[in-house]
Amino acid sequence: MDSQKIIYLILLVLSTIAILACLVINFEAWIVYTVAIFGIPLWILSLGLLTMAKPKPEDAEERVKEPFTGY
Repeated sequence: MDSQKIIYLILLVLSTIAILACLVINFEAWIVYTVAIFGIPLWILSLGLLTMAKPKPEDAEERVKEPFTGY
């Protein structure tokens, strides 16, 4: 695994722990709001970055030339 995937995985685990802790433990309201504002988008972002599609070796050059073909 490369270093970016490790970072994304760490961020995913930390944000998951923070979200679950706010659901289980009765924290102060400002802590829950902070986790909701930063933790949930961070969870979605890190999950998306971990599951992004990697091009096949034969398609890699084509994606560089034409990166978006979604019409």
